[in-house]
Amino acid sequence: MMFTGIITDIGTVIELEQRGDLRARIGTIYDLKTIDLGASIACEGVCLTVIDTGVEDKKNWFDVQISAETVSKTNLTSWDVGRPLNLERALKVGDELGGHIVSGHVDGLAEVIKIEYEGDSTRVIFRAPAELAKFIASKGSVALNGTSLTVNGMSNTDFDINFIPHTKKNTTWRDVQIGDQVNLEIDTLARYVARLAEMTP
Repeated sequence: MMFTGIITDIGTVIELEQRGDLRARIGTIYDLKTIDLGASIACEGVCLTVIDTGVEDKKNWFDVQISAETVSKTNLTSWDVGRPLNLERALKVGDELGGHIVSGHVDGLAEVIKIEYEGDSTRVIFRAPAELAKFIASKGSVALNGTSLTVNGMSNTDFDINFIPHTKKNTTWRDVQIGDQVNLEIDTLARYVARLAEMTP
């Protein structure tokens, strides 16, 4: 399944229940008649499978089931009822690729370490795990909490992103705070380039 990192709705966590795996109910503005059971939706950058919807009750929610492995690798441990979530439906053939290719498979967590306000924009500095930082480059792409973003600069394991007002208004980045743990997915192309470099004698 593929995504573009262009957020199309800000959903809300309605319910969380532990049923062996974690089950989450997420409110949305999506037309549920167009969402089949088994469809994939990226929630904060995590590709999750729809297992139920409120379409029969004419209520705008869908349920997803989340494994313990997924919870352990993402910021799902900080989810609570009322939390807003960046949502994106899976890419369909013919859709515009407005961001970059995103798989919805989170590689690790980055931490917000500094926030600076520059005019109408907001510059946020993140610290990535050392094993992932090597895949991040200035002017390259990353997906953070499911949002396709361009890296401004890189220094060791720290990198910064400039958020324009439109991005903040239409995503959960409007609520960013120092100390936040965010889902990080490195650019697929960067991963393959690094792998090819390792294999080159």
